[in-house]
Amino acid sequence: MKKIYLAGGCFWGVEHYLSLINGIRETTVGYANSDIASPSYEDLKAHRSLASETVEVVYDESIISLNEILELFYEIIDPTILDQQGHDIGHQYRTGIYYTDKEDEAIIKSSLAELQKKYDVPLVTELLPLDNFTIAEEYHQDYLYKNPTGYCHVDPKMFERAKNYKKN
Repeated sequence: MKKIYLAGGCFWGVEHYLSLINGIRETTVGYANSDIASPSYEDLKAHRSLASETVEVVYDESIISLNEILELFYEIIDPTILDQQGHDIGHQYRTGIYYTDKEDEAIIKSSLAELQKKYDVPLVTELLPLDNFTIAEEYHQDYLYKNPTGYCHVDPKMFERAKNYKKN
């Protein structure tokens, strides 16, 4: 199993979307690359931490590649908007890709270069090694499974896309 950490605005919808994709074995929401130890949701809301709301993604690379995961991730974010996705505004809602395997950096850079070709403005999605990750409070885990009518900035049609994703 491999891991990648993806930030795409509010982590509820991002986590739900990613959890539906075949080959993704586990998703956990949390706070990545914080400048304070063990930040909480309240710390992010009060701007006491520079962490981003992030999803830890554990995947089986024999079923789905990192490149495929990134392509699917790009379908639910706007990589050109800084510190905002949908109605969520703030530094914690920025887009980012955080890696733990140095070999993944080249794959991600290549993927972002391909994505840039689709836009006339620069991408603002962070690409950084993961410095730290704090698991979010339990009520955030699998939020949309627990609260099917809960808030989500991800278009619900994309959940069907994730469920039905097949390699080309």
